[in-house]
Amino acid sequence: MTANAGERPPVIPSRRASRDAPSRLLPRDVARVGAAGLRTRPLRVILAALGIAIGIAAMVCVVGIASSSREHLDQQLAQLGTNLLKVAPGETPLGDQAHLPTESVAMIGRIPAVRSVTATGKTTAHVYRNQYVPPGETGSIAVLAARTDLLDTVHARVTSGTWLNARTAGFPAVVLGATAAVRLGIAAATPHVQVWLGQQWFTVIGVLDPIALAPELDNAALIGWPVAASALRFDSYPTTIYTRTREDSVLAVQAILARTANPEHPNEVNVSRPSDALAAQQATDTTLAGLLLGLGAVALLVGGVGVANTMVISVLERRSEIGLRRALGATRGHIRLQFLAESQLLSALGGVGGAVLGSAVTAGYAGYQHWPTVVPLWATVGGIIATLAIGACAGIYPAWRAARLAPTEALAAP
Repeated sequence: MTANAGERPPVIPSRRASRDAPSRLLPRDVARVGAAGLRTRPLRVILAALGIAIGIAAMVCVVGIASSSREHLDQQLAQLGTNLLKVAPGETPLGDQAHLPTESVAMIGRIPAVRSVTATGKTTAHVYRNQYVPPGETGSIAVLAARTDLLDTVHARVTSGTWLNARTAGFPAVVLGATAAVRLGIAAATPHVQVWLGQQWFTVIGVLDPIALAPELDNAALIGWPVAASALRFDSYPTTIYTRTREDSVLAVQAILARTANPEHPNEVNVSRPSDALAAQQATDTTLAGLLLGLGAVALLVGGVGVANTMVISVLERRSEIGLRRALGATRGHIRLQFLAESQLLSALGGVGGAVLGSAVTAGYAGYQHWPTVVPLWATVGGIIATLAIGACAGIYPAWRAARLAPTEALAAP
């Protein structure tokens, strides 16, 4: 038969051309060959993957626990508010202890942006469980005169009993902070127990919850302002003034509080923001998290060395297999892909296991601390990507060494 005019005869590839065409492995074939190589050495694979998993778990735990702690702190600040300012007396130019004027609370209350203001005053009295306790064993518990609106301003709560009111503030009644109640051996549920305060008996009418933004109140015995003046010779000078402001006016009020509290000597007044201490604690936690991340990175590097060691030994043990594959037509590129696939699968196994382990440990610790569980997605995904990168680096030399073996040399190996 002859070809029609204008038509080209079909081109039939020669046997030589088909033999010289490059051979390629499909991705699924590469994964299957790499997985087959790992299944032959399960114990060694598990140990090598464990090194990677420990590094990734350490990194995920550090990031997750730090994030959970930060979220818990943010929730606390949102609940307690960051608009609480604290005013306290400083020192005079001669180094003596200054004091705030008795009118300072009322003057601060006249600032338009101030929502509420209250105060406590330190007395010279001490509190004991009974009159037989030696005078020196005070337990470092401060006896403070308190205004009846203290709880609303500092956002405190009573665990049991009740808070001081206009009636009980003039009688020998006391409310204990959380730490003070423990040191005096008084349980929160104990009703109408009495303590020896200022050489007379006071009845405990309530116990407070811990106060995050005013921890000095946790270790205090709080009595009414009138009874402190009448029974303990309290001088009525406030030693700490707590001020709640509008959220958008905190810095503006903070700038004028000293001049308002003591117009004659504003330099003898200290103004602080208790939430700044919590922010500093958060910054400290962040620094510690950076240190622990460095330790996790070292563990990850050690795991990468373990992967490289496993792959190098695998090349030495499987020289006959490599020679046989080369003799059957596998190219150097096929051999390289096989060993790179094995190192990647080994690293991925450790990375996924470490991410799961780290997330589980984070959830367990956060649950134990009653924190919200937060494991950032970037930490788990980034950890797995890091393991794949380490696996690739760890597998380059073994793959290159395996591909460099000549078929005859590999088959002749014992």
